[in-house]
Amino acid sequence: MKIPPSSAQEYVLGTGDRIRLTVYGEDDLSGDYEVSSTGVVALPLIGDVHAAKLTVRDFEESVKNKLAAGYLRDPRVSVQVSNYRPFFILGEVSKPGNYAYVNGMTVLNGVAMAGGYTYRADSGGITIVHASDPSKTEQRVPEDAAVMPGDIIRVPERFF
Repeated sequence: MKIPPSSAQEYVLGTGDRIRLTVYGEDDLSGDYEVSSTGVVALPLIGDVHAAKLTVRDFEESVKNKLAAGYLRDPRVSVQVSNYRPFFILGEVSKPGNYAYVNGMTVLNGVAMAGGYTYRADSGGITIVHASDPSKTEQRVPEDAAVMPGDIIRVPERFF
């Protein structure tokens, strides 16, 4: 079971995340940006910066290095995730679909957001595919397992 990041600095950015970038002393370069479907963030002055599959800290360093390469002397850059990408839930829940991620979320929280289990749900057979898992392997998890942005939860049908 994947343990949730202990800080926002360890969070891995992905398509659909919204970030708040602050370049201290440079209000024109600071603002809210979204990680595009191609995994980049389009920034003023330096253009597209790759963000998908980078931690928040690595993305900060990348922006800092690009700004230091001919634009600013010793730039101070801060990045915060302002809106996480959604998680997905499918199978035997009342309203399958995508839902906004909330910090500290568990599988049971996700089921509750989706309207609860249907009468055919097998709550003991829940699986999850973590967005951060490059192999995209489905893992069987308990109801108190952590859910991260972009994860896919599947609630199977119970057979008698």
